[in-house]
Amino acid sequence: MSWFDRLFGRSETLRVAGDPPSGNGASSFHLLWDVPFGERLTEVGATLEILEPPEVDRLYFWALQVQFVKPDGGGAHLGLQHHPRFPGRSAANWGGYAPPGEGGLLEGSVSSLPSTPNDVNTRDFPWHAHRPYRLTIGRSPDLAPPGFHAWRGTIEDLHTGELTIVRDLYSRGEYLRGPVVWTESFARCEHPPVAVRWANLHVVGESDQTIPVTAVSVNYQERSAGGCDNTNVEVDAAGWIQRTNTDRAVRAGSRLELPRTV
Repeated sequence: MSWFDRLFGRSETLRVAGDPPSGNGASSFHLLWDVPFGERLTEVGATLEILEPPEVDRLYFWALQVQFVKPDGGGAHLGLQHHPRFPGRSAANWGGYAPPGEGGLLEGSVSSLPSTPNDVNTRDFPWHAHRPYRLTIGRSPDLAPPGFHAWRGTIEDLHTGELTIVRDLYSRGEYLRGPVVWTESFARCEHPPVAVRWANLHVVGESDQTIPVTAVSVNYQERSAGGCDNTNVEVDAAGWIQRTNTDRAVRAGSRLELPRTV
């Protein structure tokens, strides 16, 4: 912002058009969970529904993300993608990154799902708009290599009841922490709006107690980092809706709690 703009109170121009100039070419926004207990989670889950699907041939990624801890084991994300390189532009991804100093991707089991472009993390998966999918990350019953823990990513179609095991990832971390859900859009800021709803967030603690998560904090990728200014989050009776190409009514850092039912 120039000295003239600061002097006369003019605001910086919003980024509401053009490709996001971020490092990976995407504009992202996140919902950070208000988790009732800390760093010893054994499972996290969320229901994802694509309310307004993409209309352009650009990559969109909606995911549940976790960190692996005790010790640091990196992080990973499980979600659905609108991906032009896959059949029907439809894919699922369960992949992760090793902690700093180790570098590279987390290793894992071989997925039973095919992958048209032969991507180890991203697999062919025919999802449908207006249908809820349950994403779950939890401990796998299968063994991991020595010194590692196996974490399974599953996707359940709540319309048909079909449960899909994407695969297992191997991490040194024995627990999960820091669950987040997000939208990552590689589209231009002015491309037609896309909206998803996140609902039924839950965590499982070390004592196997399942606790629902009823509040999240909103985070947007900053303009200086390449984010679009026309993304927004709202809450309804069912969950939290993330939408692109819309007026931003909820500020970054806002805490959004589900309305209480009588």
